[in-house]
Amino acid sequence: MSELDSKVTFTGQCPTSTSASGRVQLAHGGGGKLTQQLIEGLFLPHFSNPALDQQGDGAILNVGEQKLVFSTDSYVINPLFFPGGDIGSLSISGTVNDLAMMGATPKYLSLGLILEEGFPLSSLDAIVASIALEAKKAGVQVVTGDTKVVDKGHGDGLYINTAGIGVIEHNQTITPAQIAPGDKIILSGDIGRHGMCILSQREGLDFSSELVSDVASIHKPVLGLISKGITLHCMRDLTRGGLATSLLELAQTSALTFALNSDDIPVSNDVQAIGELLGIDPLYVANEGRFVIIAPPEQEQSILNMLMHYDVTQGAVTIGEVDTPKPGEEGVVSVINAYGVSRALSMLTGEQLPRIC
Repeated sequence: MSELDSKVTFTGQCPTSTSASGRVQLAHGGGGKLTQQLIEGLFLPHFSNPALDQQGDGAILNVGEQKLVFSTDSYVINPLFFPGGDIGSLSISGTVNDLAMMGATPKYLSLGLILEEGFPLSSLDAIVASIALEAKKAGVQVVTGDTKVVDKGHGDGLYINTAGIGVIEHNQTITPAQIAPGDKIILSGDIGRHGMCILSQREGLDFSSELVSDVASIHKPVLGLISKGITLHCMRDLTRGGLATSLLELAQTSALTFALNSDDIPVSNDVQAIGELLGIDPLYVANEGRFVIIAPPEQEQSILNMLMHYDVTQGAVTIGEVDTPKPGEEGVVSVINAYGVSRALSMLTGEQLPRIC
């Protein structure tokens, strides 16, 4: 079993008030209940339009006869370097993955850097080299960008923003609206490694084995499935809020219920051990190289067979299915254990692990 440094103290979830404080809290960026309230209560009333109202990982835009996907994301991770990656590789794979979840082939990216005065140029060079390498591996080009510098003590080293453009080159419609009762829920691999890796680095947790982030671009297996004509109803990458939050969002959007089998959800021994010691449920921990596919049951085996051919998805498994809700149970996600005991998942009200992406 992993061993913890006895001097380390950790609070599993940042405190937050459910009442209106009138100020931004860390939990507003955590992907949970307060994030949802911020989007629905503040942003959407100002910006509502058909593309934005879909609330997908990107916006689908019709430009002439071409269907494009446009996505953006910002990265404020701490620490900047971690086992398995850094803020640079994360910024590319994160936006590439958002485009892929909409069924698009990633093509072009923008790169915005906000640097703090005094940041080492050697570190910047290493991060930019990582960005270039990940972009090359993903087959995308960084075609425009911007650099700003803020006063020392006001930027925490480096923040990155990326925006991406992808092209939809098929006739499928891959959105939550396509989810149907009977659909299978397929998970691409084990969960929780990225968030737990960042936590162990940041808090100085001393484990007997090094936990490595799962950060990776996941567009190749997705596009491989689409190229073979396999029907995919919906996809979602499991970033902030982890598997639980992503599935809750999809269940609520589709007004259906999701039933998961807990024993089928892969969690590594290291992640499980950290979760048990610190009271953190791996279902809510962020991932940066994992996603779910919701697809018709007749496509299940074909999907699993194809995913086995890609390193990033070799651990893919079916973890549950979509059901028709009983009255008043629309949007419920339940997890059933080996003893047949079911528990309903809920949105986080606080921020478990801030600054993990």
